[in-house]
Amino acid sequence: MKNIKNKIILSLFAVFVMTGSMIAFADKAPAAKEVNLNLAAATKAPAANVSAQPANAGSYICVTPLAVVANPDKYLNQKIKFKATFDKFSTLGLDYKPAFRDSQKYISFLIKRDDVTDHTIPLSEMKIFIKRTDAEKFIDLDSGDIIEVYGKVFSNALTDTWMDTDKLVVVQKKNKNNKKKA
Repeated sequence: MKNIKNKIILSLFAVFVMTGSMIAFADKAPAAKEVNLNLAAATKAPAANVSAQPANAGSYICVTPLAVVANPDKYLNQKIKFKATFDKFSTLGLDYKPAFRDSQKYISFLIKRDDVTDHTIPLSEMKIFIKRTDAEKFIDLDSGDIIEVYGKVFSNALTDTWMDTDKLVVVQKKNKNNKKKA
């Protein structure tokens, strides 16, 4: 009962926050399409080679987002990678104490559910976090762009999936036919 109450409260909070979350991202500017995000050494790392995969790319488990959401316990503390359709940047899940990511340093983004084709429904059960400084490099992402996400599931609070992004790759722009290699 408490878990359901927490989900309802979090969902209501997310609806209110999401309505104003895109203000910071209103001005679009050309930016890099791919960045290697090393969360452990973000301040010490030199400029990343944008065409390289993470150094330990072989250690990432290739999954589907729906499989992870269906069984978040199975993927807890695992490095995963998946392709998805970008929906929008959001503040969903930020500053939630059991799976804390500071809203001053992080922003989350939503991907579209791939099991619903006739409507646009975000996969809100998956909270995907990226550092704000790294997210600024992807300001030109549009809803419908195909992305590849490398990251680590760090929590299963509220029986949802909470993950940090190690690397984000734009595979295909919705309005352009050029593909980037990962």
